[in-house]
Amino acid sequence: MKYLNAAEILPEYLLKELQAYVDGEILYVPKTSSKKEWGAANGSRVFYQERNREIQRLFQLGFSIDTLADRYGLAYSTIKKIVYG
Repeated sequence: MKYLNAAEILPEYLLKELQAYVDGEILYVPKTSSKKEWGAANGSRVFYQERNREIQRLFQLGFSIDTLADRYGLAYSTIKKIVYG
């Protein structure tokens, strides 16, 4: 992110309007592009959804929470959240 001087890029009327709100302060202007949801870009969201469905299925088949925690390397409380949550 680079710093730009508003006086150099904004029309005078807009600069004066901004100065009424943030005179002499630094202002961050976010991008207009829409942000992707977590995990959408690299496929991790799908990976964890599939993993959690598999954990739920195995729990329904009778696997204990302790067994699933060991099998997937997750905490007991995490497995509980997946199967009961």
